Parts: sequence; structure tokens; C-alpha cells
Amino acid sequence: MSTTTPAPPHPGALLDPLATSPTRSVLLVVGGVALTAALARVSVPLPGTPVPVSGQSLAVVLTAACLGPARGTAVQVAHLLGTLAGLPLDTDGEGGPGALLGPTGGYVVGFVPAALLVGLAARRGADRGVGSALLLFTAGQGVVLAVGVPWLALSAGLTAREALRAGFLPFVPGALLKAASGALLVRGARRLVGLFPGAPDHRAGRGSPRSLAGATCRRPAPARGTRRARAAGTACGR
Repeated sequence: MSTTTPAPPHPGALLDPLATSPTRSVLLVVGGVALTAALARVSVPLPGTPVPVSGQSLAVVLTAACLGPARGTAVQVAHLLGTLAGLPLDTDGEGGPGALLGPTGGYVVGFVPAALLVGLAARRGADRGVGSALLLFTAGQGVVLAVGVPWLALSAGLTAREALRAGFLPFVPGALLKAASGALLVRGARRLVGLFPGAPDHRAGRGSPRSLAGATCRRPAPARGTRRARAAGTACGR
């Protein structure tokens, strides 16, 4: 008699095990907003463009990968609303409607769909390998630029070609660098978490439900023909 094996659950985001209560989830989101605001201050102005290079989009991919789609997106929504309310969360330390209506506002708005994309893919394991995480985080950076460049053109009165020169091309090297840095940081964080006893592995390896089930089924089998042997075979799906 054949049995249907249920599909394994999604691996989950790195910090999902910490979100055991609504209070902890809120604290994780607040921490993500703080990280985004802190990396916003890592800002380098570029000649010929009103948009500086900053660490904000690195924070976007990191928080989304570590917190998952719901909490990762909530981080960027809270960051957006905080900036709109006047909190000094932007790269220039200013807030209010003017910070979003200006040339950099589109990039801040683009953080939201970028976080959703990265969080959804990371929950399904797309950030487990360095190569796949690099592709995912590059796509997240691309979403930010895809929203920010048209916004820059409208707010600054630029043509499409001028907007690409001022808001896209100068940021491609930095976007790739931040994607690579994020992939390495997430990989390192997963390895670090795996050093602690009882830490979730999220893989069919040590500590996972499938590995435990396999260990149970690999225990020494009793002699054939006994009632105990038949029961053990049923439990292991034979």
C-alpha cells in the first residue's frame, strides 16, 4: 500500500524562529527600520546626479531575506511612513513630504516592492547559496532602480536618457557590490546561527524533521517476522 508523502514546508527566513510572538515581530521590524536608517547615513554624493550612493538598499535586501516577506515589507513600509511623517530617516537626515517628493523619493518607494520580492524568494530558499542569493539581491536592487529612475525623471524634469545617466548607470556598480555583500553576509549569518545548539537548519540535514525521521528509521531493526518488526516497518513507510 502506497502512501503520499506531504510536500516539505518552505525553509523559512533566517530570523523566523525569533518571531514567536507579536511583540517580538514588532521588535524585529523596529530593528530593521533602525538598520535601514543607519545605513542611509552611509552616503556618498556623486557628481552629476542629485541621488547619492547609500547603504539603504543593502539594508532592504538584508532585512527582507532575514525577516521574510511580511516583516521585511513591513520594515520598508514603516520606514516610508516614518520619513513621510518627518522622521530623519533619509540619506540627508531630513524627513517630511518633501523628502519623498524630491529626486530620491522614488528609490525609497521602491524599497517596498523590492523587500516583498526578496522576502518571498528567500522564504522559499533562494538565499541559501551565495550564487542564488547574489541573483536574488541583484534583482532586488533592480526593482529599486526601476522605481527610482522614472521618479527622478518626473521630479527633476529630466528626459529618459538624462534620467538613466543620472539615476541608473552610476549606481550599477554599487548595486552589484551591495548584492554581493548581502549574499556573503546572509551566508555567514546562517553559518553562525548553525553553530548554536538547537538552531533550526531549514534543510534536510541535521536538526531538520526529515533528518530526524531518517535517523528513526535507521535504528537497528528487530528480527523479521515478529510483530515488532512489522510495526517498525509500517512506521518508516515500508
